[in-house]
Amino acid sequence: MSAEAEITENDKDEETGANLSDSDIREIVETVRSQDVDTVNAVLGDLSPADAAELVSKVGEDDRRELLDLYGDSLDPETFVEMDTELQRASLSAMPADQVAEIISAVESDDALELIESLDADFQKEILRKLSAKIRVAVQEGLSFPEDSAGRLMQREVVAVPEFWTVGKTIDYLRAAGDDLPEDFFDIFVVTPAYHIVGEVPLSRLARSKRDVKLQDLTLDDSRTIPAIMDQEDVAHIFRRDNLVSAPVVDENGRLLGVITIDDIVDVIDEEAQEDILALAGVDQGDLYRAVLATTSTRFRWLFLNLLTAILASVVISFFGATIEQIVALAILMPIVASMGGNAGTQALTVAVRALATKEISETNTMRVIWKEVLVGTLNGSIFAVIAGVMAAAWFGTPMLGVVIALAMAINLIVAGLFGAGIPIYLYRRGADPAVSSAVFLTTVTDVVGFFAFLGLAALLLVP
Repeated sequence: MSAEAEITENDKDEETGANLSDSDIREIVETVRSQDVDTVNAVLGDLSPADAAELVSKVGEDDRRELLDLYGDSLDPETFVEMDTELQRASLSAMPADQVAEIISAVESDDALELIESLDADFQKEILRKLSAKIRVAVQEGLSFPEDSAGRLMQREVVAVPEFWTVGKTIDYLRAAGDDLPEDFFDIFVVTPAYHIVGEVPLSRLARSKRDVKLQDLTLDDSRTIPAIMDQEDVAHIFRRDNLVSAPVVDENGRLLGVITIDDIVDVIDEEAQEDILALAGVDQGDLYRAVLATTSTRFRWLFLNLLTAILASVVISFFGATIEQIVALAILMPIVASMGGNAGTQALTVAVRALATKEISETNTMRVIWKEVLVGTLNGSIFAVIAGVMAAAWFGTPMLGVVIALAMAINLIVAGLFGAGIPIYLYRRGADPAVSSAVFLTTVTDVVGFFAFLGLAALLLVP
C-alpha cells in the first residue's frame, strides 16, 4: 500500500489524539528515502498544515533536512506557521532567502511577521530584499514594534468602512473585494476619514440588517482598542476578561493599524502558559529541537544557581555538625522537614504565579492572599507536626525528638506559606518574572529555615 493511501481519516491515532499515527510517519519517511517524488508530493499536498508540521517535528534530523530540501515547495506555507518556534527558525534558516520570501508572501501579515522575526538579522535583510514593496513595508513596520507586543501580533488585513456607507454598499464591497479581504474576520470597523474608530459591527448583525440602513444608524458596538505597544500577555488578559473575538489595534494617535483575532490569542495564552511552566524548571520552550550544546548551556546557568543555594543549605547544616554526630537520628529525619516545606511552598507559589498571570492579584488583595497562605501553612503545619512528631518518637523511642521535629515542621510550613506567596508577588512588583526566579529563592528559604529550625531546636533541647 502506498503512503498516500495509508494516510486516511480512519487511520488517525485514536490513542494519542495525534492526527498522524507513527505508522503514517514511518511510511512517509520510507517514501522520502526511496526518492518517489510523485508520491511524496501527493502525500504532502494532502496533509493539513498542522499535520505537515507534526510530520516535520517528529522525523529525524537527517530525514527532516532531506524532506525540506527536496520537497519544501510542496508544503503548504502555513506549515511553517504551525511549527514550534525553534524548529521554525532552524527550518527556515536552512532555506534559500528567495524560498523563505515566497513562504512569507503567501501567509497573512501577522504570520509573516512571526516567521521572519525569529531569524538572524542579516538573513532578515536578505529576505526583505526579495519581498514585494507592499509586503516589505508591512513587515518592516511590524518589526519596528517591541517584541511580544500587539503590533507584532496584529494582522494588517482589516475590514474598515466609512460610517456614511449603507449596509447594502458594505455587503457589495465585501463581495467584490474577494481575496483582498482577510481570510477570517468577525467584525467590520466603522471609521472616520482620519481612520479613527467610531465603532464596530459584527458580521451577524450586518447580515440581519436591511440594505438601505446606514452604518451610522446601526447600534454600533464600542470597540475595545488595543495600543500597538501593549504587551501580548496584557492583550490576552483583555480578550479573556471581556470575551472578545477580535479587537482593533491603534497607534499613539488612535488611528487604526490592524486587528487581533481570537486565534492569535489562543496561541499567545498557550505560549505564555508553556513559558511559565518551563521557566519554573529552568528550561526553554525550544529545548526539544535546540542543539545539545545550546541546551546544555541554558540549563547549566540554572543548575549552577541551584548549586549555590544547595551549598548555602549545607553551610547551615555544618554549623550543627557536632549535634548530628551525637544524635545520628537527626541526619535521618532532617530531609523530611526541608522536603515538606519545599512542597508546601511550591503549592503556595504556584497559586500566586497563576494569579499574577491572570491579573487576579492587585494591591487591594495582596495581603489577603499572603495571609491566607500563612493560615493554610499554619493549619497543615500543625497537623503534620503531630504526625511527624508521633512517628519520630515511636521510631527512635525519644519523645523529645518528636517534639523537635514537630516544632520544626510547623515553623517551616508557616514560613513556606508566607514566602511561597510573598516571593512571586515581591518579584512581580520589582519588575522581575516571578515564574523564572521564585522557585530558586523559595527552595533556599525552606531548606535553610527547615534545617536551621530542626537542628537548632535539637541543639537546644536534645544535646546536654
